[in-house]
Amino acid sequence: MTGPSMADQPHQVRLTSNGLSGTVEVDGADISAQVQGYNLEHRVGAAPLLVLYTTPHRGLDFEGLAHVAIGDQTDPGEAVAAFLANVNPGALQEAALARDDLENSKHGVTAAILAQLADWAQGKS
Repeated sequence: MTGPSMADQPHQVRLTSNGLSGTVEVDGADISAQVQGYNLEHRVGAAPLLVLYTTPHRGLDFEGLAHVAIGDQTDPGEAVAAFLANVNPGALQEAALARDDLENSKHGVTAAILAQLADWAQGKS
């Protein structure tokens, strides 16, 4: 079950972990085999929000006092590759060589290129 209907009403949640493994129970049902990870967020005055990341190709069966949402965990490598595919090499070289922090060292230009890419990825000019 996905979508806002699951998150509208709080569900009874029990999380146990030893740091390496653990269990996830929602409304008394152990769904650990269907979950590859989770995020738990709690703000004062509100019920906690539990976001479950399901195991690929297994989905999630759910019957049923935290708000619960199902998240899609994407591979960051795909996002990085898409970002890099849209970088103009000439503009990158010009921006890197114009940086104030460009060092005259063996790997100074490479460091400037990486710093420029990091700035662009964060929306900085």
